[in-house]
Amino acid sequence: MHEIITFGEAMVRLTPPHFQRLEQARSLDVEIGGAELNTAVGLVRLGHSVAWASRLPESSLGRLVAARVREGGVDDRWIRFSSDGRCGLYFLEVGAAPRASGILYDRKDSAMSRVEPGMFDWTKVLAGAKWFHTSGITAALSTGSAAVTKEGLLAAKAGGLTTSFDLNYRAKLWSPEEAGRVLAGMMPHADVLIASEGDAKTLFGVGGETFAEVAKAMCERFGHRTVAAGRRDASLVWKDRVGAVGYHGGEVFETPTYECEVVDRLGGGDAFAAGLIHGLLEGDFAKGLAYGAAIGALKHTVLGDLPLVSKDEVEAVLAGQGVRIRR
Repeated sequence: MHEIITFGEAMVRLTPPHFQRLEQARSLDVEIGGAELNTAVGLVRLGHSVAWASRLPESSLGRLVAARVREGGVDDRWIRFSSDGRCGLYFLEVGAAPRASGILYDRKDSAMSRVEPGMFDWTKVLAGAKWFHTSGITAALSTGSAAVTKEGLLAAKAGGLTTSFDLNYRAKLWSPEEAGRVLAGMMPHADVLIASEGDAKTLFGVGGETFAEVAKAMCERFGHRTVAAGRRDASLVWKDRVGAVGYHGGEVFETPTYECEVVDRLGGGDAFAAGLIHGLLEGDFAKGLAYGAAIGALKHTVLGDLPLVSKDEVEAVLAGQGVRIRR
């Protein structure tokens, strides 16, 4: 039995060292990453019991991903290994101002993109859980993955779980028109939505002068209980300011911002989702928003996609303890 179930794809991440371009590379650093898995690891770090549901190829790369899942403290029992499909890859070129970092995807025909309804027994997967989390990235992979994402959301709602959905629009995966059409059918089944004002406007035509207006309109249209978004001001590749804003119970909440020296910004939004869910599971939205902003800021200091930080470190950031060496 697990308190939280997340559902999505993870890929192997390959990065040329020392700011190299891919065309220069003689070696590649290996990490793994995937939005819902990153969030699962963050939740484990905050003290929760989490299982990750996914589909991986029965191959060395698939087993590499599964091993890293277990290393992160996440239960892998709901991984379905397949003889078809492959492990998705993505390549990260690390930039420095004025050259932005860039990502090249190589994920076509992944095992997860070939998932079909009925492959997961959601009654068993969700048994005893309180929370189900997924994202728009998973829905973007294929018509099958979109159908299974919705299948999971419907099963979770029917089972009395709270559901959260990180909109996570990726223009390299699908068009705004297709994403808006597909995701509009899932939005009514998401109790908690993580989305920026820009994505709400791009996908659903929902606009407003303020975050509160956009969030309220999304709640009225789709029935969300809560809408939240991370805030960042990245003036330089290696420097960032991170915070969060949210709408819950008709009120707007906003956190302080944290100045970050960036080691690796990938996965920061997924870490934010973990902190948000943590607080909401304790019935405290303001706490969730605060934890989300703090763990999201800390994730910027950790190499790789996974938020390998401790709850004590999150609480130290919240307490304003600074960066003096702890001896």
